[in-house]
Amino acid sequence: MVVTTLWLVRHGESVGNVAATRAERVGLDRVPVEMRDADVPLSATGEQQARALGRWLEDEREGIGAFWVSPYLRARQTLEIAMGARPGPVVIDERLRDRELGILDLLTARGVARLHPEEAERRRHLGKFYHRPPGGESWADVALRLRSVLPEVLGQESPSALIVAHDAVVTLIATLLLNMPEEQLLEFAAANPVLNASVTRLDRADAGWEVSAFADVSHLREEGADVTVHQGTPDVQEEGDHDAGTD
Repeated sequence: MVVTTLWLVRHGESVGNVAATRAERVGLDRVPVEMRDADVPLSATGEQQARALGRWLEDEREGIGAFWVSPYLRARQTLEIAMGARPGPVVIDERLRDRELGILDLLTARGVARLHPEEAERRRHLGKFYHRPPGGESWADVALRLRSVLPEVLGQESPSALIVAHDAVVTLIATLLLNMPEEQLLEFAAANPVLNASVTRLDRADAGWEVSAFADVSHLREEGADVTVHQGTPDVQEEGDHDAGTD
């Protein structure tokens, strides 16, 4: 038996999401977050979303052989709250971490244009998928590490597996399993934002993997939890937008 259903969950809203959205809105150069990206916790809304996710999980967890999670605090908190008093086998894997942005970490679009205009130009030249900020990763780099972890996740002897991670990870895993080329991947990412605590379902069919649901938040609405649309990776959208990190 191998995994035939893969669940992908983005972490709940983090304090970094809130700070980054506000920094972009008011025109700051930098997102005012002092802690490491790996240490950014959930906001109160994010905790509420994780509890709502837990009530969804009650109906789905029996077939899940293992729960995989990014080592970043906001992802681990989301899974811990969702699992509640019924812990299961959890694999913390650094290959599921968020995209690293190097010298552009915590910079807003305005900050990149003012402080690193040469990187904005490099990004325009190389394209959104292959641009690697100094000290950081391109989307292609993230895809490579995800390719290395997917055989382990999907090779489990259980009907389904669940991953809690970040919006770039959710998008890239889905598009990798669907074998999307670069242009189609970026179009898909721009048209399909991954909301906080949303659930994506992929099912293995005879012809390959299929998306049964993408970034579904019906469980949040059913439980009265807030739905938040903090876009962690706006660099797949219109030119001039930029990823400030803290997804």
